[in-house]
Amino acid sequence: MKRWIFWVGLLISAFFLFIALRGLQPGNILEVIRNARIIWLIPGIGVYFLALWFRTWRWCFLLKPFGHISLSTLFSTMSIGYMGNNIYPARAGEVLRSILVKRKYQIPISSSLATIMIERVFDAVVIVGFVSINLSKLGGIFPADEKNGGLHSWALWGTILFLLAFFILLTIARFPSQTEILLLRIINFITPLRWRQKISGIINRFIQGLSSLHSLQDLLLILILSVLIWLVETGVYWFIMQAFPFEISFIHLIFLNGIVNLATTLPSAPGYLGTFDASGIALLSFFNVNQSVAVGYILLLHVALWLPVTLLGGFYFMREGLNWTRDVNQIRNQSQNSR
Repeated sequence: MKRWIFWVGLLISAFFLFIALRGLQPGNILEVIRNARIIWLIPGIGVYFLALWFRTWRWCFLLKPFGHISLSTLFSTMSIGYMGNNIYPARAGEVLRSILVKRKYQIPISSSLATIMIERVFDAVVIVGFVSINLSKLGGIFPADEKNGGLHSWALWGTILFLLAFFILLTIARFPSQTEILLLRIINFITPLRWRQKISGIINRFIQGLSSLHSLQDLLLILILSVLIWLVETGVYWFIMQAFPFEISFIHLIFLNGIVNLATTLPSAPGYLGTFDASGIALLSFFNVNQSVAVGYILLLHVALWLPVTLLGGFYFMREGLNWTRDVNQIRNQSQNSR
């Protein structure tokens, strides 16, 4: 991982934290958190792990073309991947779980990364859909102004972008042979001869990873699972809200979930520090939630989403007998040589 990526992410996180917390009294925030009914963290964390189980089920389905994979075993791999996303920059956990799947099931890294790309595209389509649907409902809450118009424009272009990526993946999955021929012609035209064989192999395995999108039935199942995942994860936001003296509707919590997750696509320090918090606090302020209460809620929500899965992933990581510096780098190097 290049050092500059880490430092740029750190600076962006510091900037967003400054925006989120400026003008606030730390004592007021501590008082809000001290008075929060922490007992609501228990069902909130439980619902989060339910959403993670659904994510594992979806990934197991996407990996189905490569053979039978134990759902419980894949859950541990998914947890390790989320731990990696939370403590290393640039979503390193995605690569880590592909490496572990390669190690356990001999699935090529290019193929498993293709399935992870499918996950992310479906997640993005659902998130942008949530945001777009909610924007139409916000006219009665926010007056029509330049800022609100810009938000609508941003959501529209985001929807177009992710739907375009969605249909590109669908086209590749529907016409794999034709896509591979086209890509190989492009590769043969623009790359030196010594690289062509390796790149061709990666393209072939990547297209294999999209094989779960071949049928309309499978496509609908993945979409339904993706919607279910994000609805269940919004349940975490609802349970944590019960710990604080404010209430907004579930549809607005869906909007909040969508906005903060879109914000986490920006470069940041590990754990989406700053980008998650600033966007969530700003939106709750739009909903007329007291700023200190909004900060306390978002901080506690961030901890609930970050800490338990990081600890669980760390437990599975140690149970696997892995060491990041020694074993994971060795697995990665071996996989790069063999894929």
